[in-house]
Formats: sequence, C-alpha cells, structure tokens
Amino acid sequence: MRATGWKGAVAESAIVLAATKLGVSVARPLSAAERYDLIFDVGSRLLRVQCKSAVRRGDVIVVECHSARRTRDGYLKRCYTLDEVDAIAAYAADLDRCYFLPLDLCAGRSHVQLRLAPARNNQKVGVHWASAFEFEALDWNGVTGP
Repeated sequence: MRATGWKGAVAESAIVLAATKLGVSVARPLSAAERYDLIFDVGSRLLRVQCKSAVRRGDVIVVECHSARRTRDGYLKRCYTLDEVDAIAAYAADLDRCYFLPLDLCAGRSHVQLRLAPARNNQKVGVHWASAFEFEALDWNGVTGP
C-alpha cells in the first residue's frame, strides 16, 4: 500500500517537469504553511500554483478545486480563493497531461470539468475544452490562463 501523499507527489513532480520543459521557472515555498505548492515565474509575474491530481471519467477530466482534511466531525472541504492561489495545475496520469486553470475559473467551485470530446447532448455553452488548458497550448510569457 502506498503512502497517503503518493498520488499528490506524482502529480506535483509531473507538473514541475512539464513546466520546466516549457521554459517556466519553478520554485517551491520553504514551508508547508501556504495553500499553494509551487511558484511559477512567467515573465513579469509570479504565480502561486496549487497542484492537483486529476481523474478521467469517460470524456471528462475532473479537477478538484478544494482541499479536504479529516476532522473528528468528518471531512472538511475548503475551496481555494484568489487571496491564496492564482491557479490550479492538474496532472491526469492516465493521459500523462498537465492542465493549467486560472483560479477565476475555479474560485468557489468544488471541481471543474474539462471535456476531451463533445458532450452526447451536444451542449456547447459553458464547456471547457481540455485542449485549451494543456500546458503546451498556453503562451507562458505572462500567462494568466486561456
């Protein structure tokens, strides 16, 4: 059995590698007291980035936009705010792809769904295409998101 943080450690490592390959300078905070995991230097700006492991469910990639911890009363879920992080970076292991979501897309939501293929009901409004959020699709010179 793997340690509890194994999946998160794999996601964070994949995100660091993907960003570094694209020329993004990556730093880590010195303490674990912050809500963000990494700092991306994107030209004239530093972005506080929270790393997540994403799950594929059919034609959708689900990215959780909250933290969860166990308390004596059950799980406590807390969404990220613009005061705490600037973006969420997610790694989908079964696709071996990283995604970058600006926090204004995630703020106040428990999760974001990124579509890999059109919806079966042909819905087009409000659809977030995964390809638009892939690390390789972004212009990293001052990026804040798609």
